[in-house]
Amino acid sequence: MSKDQSASQSLCLDPNGGLPRLLEIMARLRDPETGCPWDIEQDYGSIAPYTIEEAYEVADAIALGDMTELEGELGDLLLQVVYYTQMGAEDGHFTFESVTKKIADKMIHRHPHVFGDESRDKSAAQQTADWEKIKAAERADKGQTKTRTLDGIAGNLPALTRAVKLQKRAARVGFDWPETTQVLDKITEEARELVEAVDTLPRDKQVEEFGDLMFVMANLARHLQIDPEEALRSANRKFTRRFEYIEDALEDAGKTPQDSDLDEMDGLWNAAKAAERAGT
Repeated sequence: MSKDQSASQSLCLDPNGGLPRLLEIMARLRDPETGCPWDIEQDYGSIAPYTIEEAYEVADAIALGDMTELEGELGDLLLQVVYYTQMGAEDGHFTFESVTKKIADKMIHRHPHVFGDESRDKSAAQQTADWEKIKAAERADKGQTKTRTLDGIAGNLPALTRAVKLQKRAARVGFDWPETTQVLDKITEEARELVEAVDTLPRDKQVEEFGDLMFVMANLARHLQIDPEEALRSANRKFTRRFEYIEDALEDAGKTPQDSDLDEMDGLWNAAKAAERAGT
């Protein structure tokens, strides 16, 4: 083993090696001669789905309040960044150091009230407005002189999250219902149109009307200051918890869901709700 290889091995096996250790491990995994065949084969596109999955697992650990799990999931998410920057370095595009410098510079530039001479005596709304002005100036510096209100909202965000972001951006220029009751009225209207579509219109129009209803539901969440993604994740967890109660109860009776019927399972569902209310 050469001197360089020995130093690399020592760093990779050093439990106190910190971030340099992680960067070296990734470099070793991607080494075309001695690395891991699977890691060598990966590219930006093949890793992207894992990044999305890891971000959701971070959010899930936070929702569960599991700090031990969160620690591990944050490491998994950090690994995604290290993966991309290693590939970027190999391709000559960027490095981990250049990526961290760019985000640090951006945070300094966008927070003049913390790192500069501007006053910190601002409302959250004023800070948001200032943030957008700074971003617009940054786009102009890049030659993006023609900008639209909805520019910069990632197209592959989860649909509910993107809907809220689109609506928030439009609201900044005054395109928004001033009262929540107006959103509720719109939900009633869209629900009526969906029912009519199901009865009279072809499949593509039914899908369109369902999308309209989902979009206005996201708008209601925004008006109520509810994260619709988190609300739906919570509902999913509740459904899972109650359905598992049904399965456990049926198993105690020597049955499976296939042996049961809707009336019996609905009764057990109500029992699960009652047990939750009773704290049992």
